[in-house]
Amino acid sequence: MNTRVLLQPAYVIHRRPFRNTSLLVDFFCLDHGRIAAVARGARRGKSRMQGLLQAFQPLRISFSGRGEVKTLVNAESAGAAVALKGERLFSGFYVNELLSRLLHDHVQHPRLYQAYRETLDALANTDLLERVLRRFELELLAELGYAVNLTSDCRRHEPIAEKKSYRYLPDVGFEEAHEDENDGKRIFVGAHLLALSRLELENAETAASAKRLLRQALEVHLGGRPLHSRTLFTSASGAGESK
Repeated sequence: MNTRVLLQPAYVIHRRPFRNTSLLVDFFCLDHGRIAAVARGARRGKSRMQGLLQAFQPLRISFSGRGEVKTLVNAESAGAAVALKGERLFSGFYVNELLSRLLHDHVQHPRLYQAYRETLDALANTDLLERVLRRFELELLAELGYAVNLTSDCRRHEPIAEKKSYRYLPDVGFEEAHEDENDGKRIFVGAHLLALSRLELENAETAASAKRLLRQALEVHLGGRPLHSRTLFTSASGAGESK
């Protein structure tokens, strides 16, 4: 059955060259989730699609096709592009790569779509980038069915205590750690977990702990493949990874 969708709100989350003059584009759509579509002739010099099919540009797209990969029929601007520079730009690329890698094709995520729009706006307008990124990561995991419970342990179902330490079990939760455990990478202080649950990340140690936790939670679903956006940021800045 041929599918034809008109004027669907969408963002470009990934694009790469396809054949001689076209692009293969991953879109994140309001009503259709992630879709892949071929933009024929988009790399020709006179094609208006070349400049339009950019990251962080709100679009309305029309597409059709029978298979998993659709054909882009038309795209038009749905507003001003979100202007991101420096670390904010790489943070935006990071968020896009998470969506491109983790979403399943043609699965509707309207709440996540709204969270994505709010994340782009926040990246452009706040200095609290750690808070913005951790909030999006938590919302993405929850939307995919892998919510991280930051307020109770998974064994005894007791509230997380500030002064206790907990071992993180990916996709399971937290269990109280023994004093003699030395797997520091998976051990987290209760106070840091509770602060993350409130998105209170102003403290540098808490922010570092939150980043470490969310990286572990996401790596399980990334299949062990590194994120290109992290490598890109490191290469461009000459600094340590920020995501």
